[in-house]
Amino acid sequence: MLALPFVLAGIAITLKLTNTTLNLQSFMGSIMAIGVATANAILLVSFAQKAMIEGAHSGYEAATLAATQRFRAILMTGLAMIAGMIPMALGNTSGGEQSAALARAVLGGIAGGLFASLLMLAPAFAILFPNPCSFKVSLAPENKNLNKETNHV
Repeated sequence: MLALPFVLAGIAITLKLTNTTLNLQSFMGSIMAIGVATANAILLVSFAQKAMIEGAHSGYEAATLAATQRFRAILMTGLAMIAGMIPMALGNTSGGEQSAALARAVLGGIAGGLFASLLMLAPAFAILFPNPCSFKVSLAPENKNLNKETNHV
């Protein structure tokens, strides 16, 4: 949830700078950007949770491990989306101005999401979860042994 305000701020700033209105296309682009940013955030947090379950001694250590392991994947996903949307955002083709709003919203949202995912989520995880939990519960179905130990909680 921490990434969403940054995504929305990136969308708003980009639409304002490019003098693009809020319309159906820009709302669709906003939904796309929110989806990608949420997926990146979930990926980072799930890796940090997995590091805590596997024995990280602190939330800071788990967040650092997750950030170093997933940095390249998050950056590549964001940069690929940005590179793919630049030609569409320029709107140089006939009728391209209609779909340019979608691409501009995606560009701003992805930029805000990258900032949040790479710079804000790991420190926030370390602050929110400073110590490993005394009971370890996983929502992942492949962790059946872990869940059996803590069904009484």
